[in-house]
Amino acid sequence: MSVSELTLAVEKLAREAGAEIRRIYTQGEFTTYTKNDQSPVTSADYAANDIICAALALLTPDIPIVSEESDEIPLELRHSYQKYWLIDPLDGTQEFVAGSDDFAVAIALIDNHQPVLGVIYAPIHDRCYLASQGNGAYRRDDDGLTKISVKTKQNKHITIAVSLRQAKETILSRVSNEFEYQLVAMGSATLKACLVAQGGADFYMRIGPTGEWDTGAAHCILQEAGGNIIDMSLNTLTYNKRDTLSNPNFVVCGDLKLPWYKIIK
Repeated sequence: MSVSELTLAVEKLAREAGAEIRRIYTQGEFTTYTKNDQSPVTSADYAANDIICAALALLTPDIPIVSEESDEIPLELRHSYQKYWLIDPLDGTQEFVAGSDDFAVAIALIDNHQPVLGVIYAPIHDRCYLASQGNGAYRRDDDGLTKISVKTKQNKHITIAVSLRQAKETILSRVSNEFEYQLVAMGSATLKACLVAQGGADFYMRIGPTGEWDTGAAHCILQEAGGNIIDMSLNTLTYNKRDTLSNPNFVVCGDLKLPWYKIIK
């Protein structure tokens, strides 16, 4: 199976999982639980996870799966994975519970510590973002399939995608006062990253706990759209290289020609 065929197959199963999430969300019949880290998880997360993991096991039986909502994999075994699927079956669970439409399914293929395929599907918006290494980034919605790219800047006016749940001062305290900023609020980390990838914002900064599944699919899409995801020291994020799957604080960057060393404190 070619990379293009694999990407389309993953888009199909992401849509299947998204349809189940949409059904549960529309009916409003779901159970919410609290995980050990005090973050919420719902029966919709688990239902989507079951659909995705079962489909990937059939599609690529030789590629292991790492998912936010599956059992933890022993460190020694996980570190032996050179290629594996990295899944967030429902990114934006807080938005789902709150009745916001900003949540998504995120599926990435990681190879040699970097994402080489990424699919993100927002079921309520019926919008899909997809990319594979070397083949560009695309958005599929009512307008069909459109190639996307980050926007280039010509001035000091910078647009930041920010969380609906995080204090805006947390982000503004981490950026230089040499530039002018406009804030755009949106739920779901992956959808904010996609907003940057399609040129709707210049960057998105995440301060606080996230997992590698929160960035994997978006990272591939960003890189193919001309951007990147970096830590606060301006190093590109990597995957499955640490003892934990937790991410450091990070910045989703659009135009790589911007002086990020000046913008980020």
